[in-house]
Formats: sequence, C-alpha cells, structure tokens
Amino acid sequence: MSVFKDKILLITGGTGSFGNAVLRRFLDSDIKEIRIFSRDEKKQDDMRHVLQTPKVKFYIGNVRDKSSVDIAMKGVNYVFSAAALKQVPSCEFFPVEAVRTNIVGTENVLNSAIEHGVENIVVLSTDKAAYPINAMGMSKALMEKVAIAKGRELGEDAKTTICCTRYGNVMASRGSVIPLWVDQMLESKPITITDPNMTRFMMTLDDAVDLVIYAFTHAHNGDLFVQKAPAATLETLAKALKEIYKQDTEIKIIGTRHGEKLYETLVTREEMVRAIDMGKYYRIPCDTRDLNYDKFFTKGNEAMSQVEDYHSHNTHRLNIEEMKELLLKLRFIREDIGMESKAKAREIRSE
Repeated sequence: MSVFKDKILLITGGTGSFGNAVLRRFLDSDIKEIRIFSRDEKKQDDMRHVLQTPKVKFYIGNVRDKSSVDIAMKGVNYVFSAAALKQVPSCEFFPVEAVRTNIVGTENVLNSAIEHGVENIVVLSTDKAAYPINAMGMSKALMEKVAIAKGRELGEDAKTTICCTRYGNVMASRGSVIPLWVDQMLESKPITITDPNMTRFMMTLDDAVDLVIYAFTHAHNGDLFVQKAPAATLETLAKALKEIYKQDTEIKIIGTRHGEKLYETLVTREEMVRAIDMGKYYRIPCDTRDLNYDKFFTKGNEAMSQVEDYHSHNTHRLNIEEMKELLLKLRFIREDIGMESKAKAREIRSE
C-alpha cells in the first residue's frame, strides 16, 4: 500500500458496498485519511459507530451540488468516484434523476478534483454501460464519456489523471440477487429467476477493489480498465446456493424483466480493437481522434470485423462446484452456514 502512504483518499458514495469494501482493505494500511462523502446521514452514522476510528472522516453532501463536493475535496490526493444511482428499475422510472447523479454529478466531482489538484481519480462504471438498453446503463455510458473526455483533454503530462473501471455483477452488493435468493430460501419461498439461461459476470467486492487499485496504479489519462471475469447462468447460481444452504427450494421462472439483457458485455467490439491485454485486465486507451470529420469517411478499421465483444456468454462459464467456491468467499454466506462468527445483524446479507 506504499502508494497510499500518508495520502488522503475521498470516496464519493462511500457508504455503499464498494466504500465499505475499500475501508476493510485500507483501514489497517499506511493511508493517512479516508473521507466518506454521501447524502445518507443514517448510513454514515452507522458506519461511524462501527468503525470508531479517527482515520475515517465523514462529509454530508450530494455530488449534484458541486459546492458540497468542493468542501470535501480540499487537500485530497486521490478520489474513487462511486456515487451513483445503480438500480435498473428506479432509473427506468426516473431517468432524469440518473442523469443528474450519474452524469452531472460525476462531472462535478471531476471538475472539483481538477480544480483542487487531485492526483488520481478512478470513476466506477458497470457492464450495463456497454451497448446500454436501459436508463441506468445509458447514464453510466455517458458518465464514462464525460470522464474519458476530461482525461483526454487534460493529456499525458497533466497533474491530474482520470480513468474509468467497468465491472460486471458484484456478488452480494446491495440490491443484488444473491441476498434476495438466500432470503427467499430461508423463508421457504420459491427462488424467482427471470431466465435460467441468462448469464452474468461474477465478481466479489474484493475483485472490484483490486480492479480499482490496478487502474489507479496503471492508468493514463482517459483509460478504461476491465477485469477479465468468469460468468455463470442464473440456473447455475441458484443451484449452487441451494447446495450450500442445503435447501430443496423450488425455482420459479418469472420471465425477463424490462431493461434486462440475456447476457452482459464488458468490452464492446469497438473497444476490443484497441484494448491492451494486461493479463488479468484489459486496458482500453481513449480514442485520440480529433473532430476532423473527413477522416470518418475516408479511413476505417479493417480489424473491426475480425474481433467480437467480450461478454458473459463467451467468457469462462462456471459450473456448480466452481460457483460454490466463489460464493463461499462471501462473508455473509460463511456466517450463515457457521464458517465464521456473525459480524452483522442476521437480516443484513449484503456485503
């Protein structure tokens, strides 16, 4: 953690699952201070009582209000920009709210960080930003465009470096399907599956933190980073959970919901053409073409037709045993089945 030694880190949306995962990773490190910025005073108060450490500072504010961001940004070295509206249904019904938080709010964070001389900013995105079909994904796609454009504009020699990370389904994050299915099983209700053949990338919160730290330490301005991840069908996930909890629960197929895809794309074909394989990760440099539109009619890219997207249907597909192994990395599942002592109230099953 030497790169964080004596530094100040600001996490916007820091009371969420990602912020909690970062705190678990960083609290015992040599970092000087972690600032949690969010609009939810209840979650901040809960976090404050649990942590009881002067290393973590709390700031009430909203990324939609740049003046509140400016207060939290003073003296900050690094920013993890995680504040967002993330739920597909709520963004579908209130798309302008998604625009205000995910796009305008992120621009406020970026502008404030640049003005305050922040060294590195990592903006967190989602696989739903690739070929988006719902308002959440569309707002996240434009959020990426804003961040990448800012990075491109700053250039290689700038004091501030801006990059994005894009990752798939984070297992047991708030609002995800795994805690829901566990609750359904334990309440003797059927597990409700939209489509058993639907595939999703599977990542733990620790994987998400690893990706952000990797991007943070390897980024050039305007880069996008993606972690290569395995995927599983919803049927495999449900069966793995049933075996872990030793439950013979009925699986009820309810059909695909509005705004859902059969599979998720992490890297589009257009991005794969310029993606750099870094081993566990893809680094996708920003498009450096200028606004000379004549080139768009006279110069193309023959390689485009030779590559395909990187999506959850063509990555490594987990079987039930592999899925169980990954699920057992989740703290709340280990607690539920007695592998370790309970750290949270029983009704809290998100990570």
